[in-house]
Amino acid sequence: MTRLSVNVNKIAVLRNSRGGELPSVLRAADTAVAAGAQGITVHPRSDLRHIRPDDVYALAGRYPVEFNIEGNPFAGETTSYCGFMQLLREIRPAQATLVPDGDTQLTSDHGWNLRRDGERVAPLIAELRDLGMRVSLFMDVDSNDWDLAKQLGANRVELYTGPYAERCKAGATAQAVTQMRRAADGALAAGLGLNAGHDLDLENLGPLLTGVPEIDEVSIGHALIDDALYLGLEQTVRRYLAVIAGSRRGSV
Repeated sequence: MTRLSVNVNKIAVLRNSRGGELPSVLRAADTAVAAGAQGITVHPRSDLRHIRPDDVYALAGRYPVEFNIEGNPFAGETTSYCGFMQLLREIRPAQATLVPDGDTQLTSDHGWNLRRDGERVAPLIAELRDLGMRVSLFMDVDSNDWDLAKQLGANRVELYTGPYAERCKAGATAQAVTQMRRAADGALAAGLGLNAGHDLDLENLGPLLTGVPEIDEVSIGHALIDDALYLGLEQTVRRYLAVIAGSRRGSV
C-alpha cells in the first residue's frame, strides 16, 4: 500500500514567523507518526525559511518510520547552513529526494533536466547510495528521461503533481490521471520506484492512487497542514490514510 509521509515544513514556517519554539516541529511530527503516518519529510533550504538544520538533527532517528530529506544537492555551505549534501552525509536518512530548486523559488515547481544536469548529479547519487540511502529524483510528468534517471543511479522518481492538482481543480481529473498514468508507466518500465508529491489533498489524492496504485509513497505537507487547522492534525492524518486505503480498494 502507498505510504504517507507528512511534510512538516509548514509547522516550521509558523514557528519562524514569530520566533521561539512554537508551534513545535517535533510535536507535530510526533502527532503525525502516532496517528499512523509511515514517514516524515523535511525540505531544508539554505535561506532557513522553514526547516532548519537543527530541526533535521532533532528529527533524525526519533521515529520507527521513514525519514525523507529533500532538497537541492548543489546547495552548498553558507555562514548559517552546512550544505544539503553535508546534512545527508551526517544523518543518512532512509531516503534522499533530490530537487532542483533554488532559494528564489517560493516552492518546488519543476523537475530535473537530466540531459543538462545528469553528469553533475550522478556522482552525488552514487555517494548517497553508497551511504545506504534510497535516492529519488523529483521529475516532471511529461519527462521522457526515465531510462536516463535509472542509468544515473536513482532508485525512485518523485512525480511532481503540481500540474496534476491544477488540472483536477479545473475539472479535468480524468485527463490529469491519464497523464500521471503515462508517466508512471514510463518510470516503471525503466525499473524505477514511484513517489509523488506537491499540492496533493483530500480531493485529488484518491483519484491519483486509484489510477496509479503502484505509487510507493506520497509526500504531503501544505494541504495537510491546512486541513489540520480545522480538523486537528491527528484526525487529518487519519483522513489521508483512509483515502489511501480507500483508493487501494477502488483500484482492485
